[in-house]
Amino acid sequence: MNCNNVILTNSVFILFRYNAEKKKIGMYYSTPVYQFRMKCHLCNNHFEIKTDPGNLDYVIVSGARRQENRWDPIENEQIVPEDKDTSKRLFDDAMFKLEHGTEDIDKAKKAAPLLVKLHDKQDAKWNDDFAANSLLRQQLRTKKQKIAVKEKHDNELKKRLSLSIPLVDEVEEDLQIAKLLSFQTSDSTKTREKKFIHGLRQTPKLESNKPKKLLNVGIVQTTVVAQKETSPLSTETTKNPSNSRPSLVSADYGSSSPLSD
Repeated sequence: MNCNNVILTNSVFILFRYNAEKKKIGMYYSTPVYQFRMKCHLCNNHFEIKTDPGNLDYVIVSGARRQENRWDPIENEQIVPEDKDTSKRLFDDAMFKLEHGTEDIDKAKKAAPLLVKLHDKQDAKWNDDFAANSLLRQQLRTKKQKIAVKEKHDNELKKRLSLSIPLVDEVEEDLQIAKLLSFQTSDSTKTREKKFIHGLRQTPKLESNKPKKLLNVGIVQTTVVAQKETSPLSTETTKNPSNSRPSLVSADYGSSSPLSD
């Protein structure tokens, strides 16, 4: 049961012993009913309980509440003792006792194959005590070796990572998630350098700075057209190449004949 403390919820178990105030509060047939008042050993609260001989139990009167840890033994496939009404009827009614005995015999027949199977299985496993003991000791040694290897690995990991916390066991789901995470590059530095050099070798060479022939022709044509448009003597120059040379004398003195004087 739990003590009814507002701040703390302290558990009080059945085997605890207290210096209690005992008083008789009634009778159940010829059995006295007692009530006990005691102080909690974990706080300053007091609680009271009384015996319940009719149900072979106790009842909490005040200061505490019961922890509901009770269960149905039928659901757990346990041996259920007969209740008091059934026991009383078995004692008083002979026909009911005969029918009840017949039901018990039928239940025993139905459970006999399972009981025999369990008995044979246990007999085959534990018939040879020495072999069973040797097998258990071998399993224990193997388990200790695995534990020692795991502790050594954990200590090395904690020393390398400067950890002071206990490490839990590995789980398959955690391993799969860790494989998806990558905190390093997939390629090393040398591998990346080799890939870069190989890529440079595969790229074509740089084009020459020399203009193409078609580009030169285009430039010459545009230059000639511009000269034709700006020079009125272009036709005469092309017909008479000798006239294309200018006279230095005429250019200097404005006369085309040197013997004019």
